[in-house]
Amino acid sequence: MTTLDQTRPAEAGSPPTPPRPLPLRVAVPLAVAAGLALLAAFPPYGWWPLAPVGVAALAAATHRRRVRAGAALGFLTGVALFAPLLAWTNLHTGNLPWVLLSLSQAAYLALLGAATAWVSPLTDRHRAAWPVVTALLWVGQEALRDRTPFGGFPWGRLAFSQGDSPLLRLAALGGAPLVTFATALAGGLLLHLLWRSWRPTAAATWWPVAGLVVLLTVGLAVPVGVRGGGDRITVAIVQGNVPRLGLDFNAQRQAVLDNHVDATLDLARRVTSGEADRPDLVVWPENSSDIDPLRDPAAGARISQAADAVGVPVLVGAVLRGPGPGQVRNAGILWRPGTGPDTDQLYTKRHPVPFAEYVPMRDLARKVSSQVDRVRSDFVPGTEPGVLRTDVAVLGDVICFEVAYDGLVRDTVTGGAQLLVVQTNNATFDESEALQQMAMVRLRAVEHGRDALMASTVGVSGFVSPDGRVDGATGFNTGAVVVRQMRLGDGRTVATRVGVWPEVLLVVAAGLVLAGAAVPRRRRVVPG
Repeated sequence: MTTLDQTRPAEAGSPPTPPRPLPLRVAVPLAVAAGLALLAAFPPYGWWPLAPVGVAALAAATHRRRVRAGAALGFLTGVALFAPLLAWTNLHTGNLPWVLLSLSQAAYLALLGAATAWVSPLTDRHRAAWPVVTALLWVGQEALRDRTPFGGFPWGRLAFSQGDSPLLRLAALGGAPLVTFATALAGGLLLHLLWRSWRPTAAATWWPVAGLVVLLTVGLAVPVGVRGGGDRITVAIVQGNVPRLGLDFNAQRQAVLDNHVDATLDLARRVTSGEADRPDLVVWPENSSDIDPLRDPAAGARISQAADAVGVPVLVGAVLRGPGPGQVRNAGILWRPGTGPDTDQLYTKRHPVPFAEYVPMRDLARKVSSQVDRVRSDFVPGTEPGVLRTDVAVLGDVICFEVAYDGLVRDTVTGGAQLLVVQTNNATFDESEALQQMAMVRLRAVEHGRDALMASTVGVSGFVSPDGRVDGATGFNTGAVVVRQMRLGDGRTVATRVGVWPEVLLVVAAGLVLAGAAVPRRRRVVPG
């Protein structure tokens, strides 16, 4: 039997012989265990140290295998990760969308497994580069998955598993790609340490341990927040809840609107009686008014009633009809007391969710599942960043899944946003999905040095400080109003300034590694 620890003795002065590929009876369960370890790193579990463990396990399973075998093992890891991670997608739509989405995401880890196998001869020749190569390949895989197809689906990025890790603070330097790189680098160092441990000498083991210590120390040392701004405003999140969870939440649209109006009226009563601080701004979630308040006088009147009572602007999540027949927009609109909707301060969601808010290739998709016809009107994407100006602050608004996309959030900050706002509707999902989304808000707050909040129809809502800490988190499937002070930020972090460039450089480096691996592969055949 050939295993990771069975290396042939090296001649004096020569580098140790690289480990042989693990037997399949070991590699297959190890690949599955890698996916489960990665899963446990994400909310609702949040065992963040298991993310590097999962990276190490997948790298060990695929190392020195044939490319096809590496792809198959990577696919097993992907299924073990994504099938349970995305289980919230099948709660109300049946199993088919969940299965298709999980398999499509697992395919990207199949590419990662194939790439890891492909570069094995190169890492055998340059063993010290193994951890860095592992990290580069992870960043490359995520960069591809975040963008393809139909704009990509960034759920399950390693960076989003590190909410309580020292590595989260690296987001202030290079955003999510740098956090993913560091997390995967830690996994590569773990694997290298394991391999070196079978030849226990001080020279063999000290540097992987030192690398892990340095990585965590640097993470802890990175400053968070930005200079400038500093003024505080009081913000209220209104989580109105829905009568019942599920896809038919929009059939209850009047009740959902009434819930948010009534909760805001109650807040106004408590402010008047001195039980609560008067907010400077009230934030309602996505879909808080699925009745177009710009075209339905009754809906508009109810929102005006709430804004007038509380005496401050309300950021409303609304579905607006148009601009063309059969088209709708998912929008955030500022509703001012006394004057009503401020259509100059209106953000239209720029990245509608494919197969949920619009159906690409509808005729073909219908042949796969008639469920696509639940989406009766395609949402039209907006074209401008969500920079909304109130009397007291400039808001950076993104809607629901948009918080997962680096550029959509960054555009609001470079456009002048002093606070980050995420309006979302989790009524069709569950608490796990909401917690996973909150983890993304935490990373964005650190990345851009901004106070942030997430306002959900059903939870989880809450406030996030620039060091990633969550305050005032609400329960799931309940009504709540949370009021907190938020600090305005005007400066820019390194990550905000450099934008996409860290990811570009890491992806280019990954491409060079893949190209460079072709040379040693021509010189020898990798067993598998």
